[in-house]
Amino acid sequence: MRSAYAAPVGRAMYDTLHLTVVSNKDVLTAWEAHMAKAVGNPDLHPFYGAPTVILVSSAMSSASVNNVAFSNAAIVVHNMAIAATELGVGACHIWGAAGMLNGNAEMMTALHIPEGMVPCCAIALGHFDGTYTLRELAEGRIQTDHVR
Repeated sequence: MRSAYAAPVGRAMYDTLHLTVVSNKDVLTAWEAHMAKAVGNPDLHPFYGAPTVILVSSAMSSASVNNVAFSNAAIVVHNMAIAATELGVGACHIWGAAGMLNGNAEMMTALHIPEGMVPCCAIALGHFDGTYTLRELAEGRIQTDHVR
């Protein structure tokens, strides 16, 4: 959680973010079932058996600054992922299962999402049997233009 609190939030809009730490297995199962039903795949398990999922929600103001709201949520998740890697904890960014909560009053209530907050993204955290290793990065894997 310290890594979430240390995230560099744009425009210092910390008061526009909300974290929901979910470790209740029944709630996680219901959330996965909602996602599986929404995409028509009953075998979908977006949390990969992780015992904890941290959902980041953000207040949306106007369309012109919603990119800041989503970016702030994403950097909070990214900070937690970096910390998890450092600690040897398995971590997976979650996007679709967070977005699919919007419009589902039952799930929003079960997850204690405050009024006016929009679920943006999440991170699944748990034990894994693998190890993190350095990997070669391919130059140019992202199209890049230099404006000089």
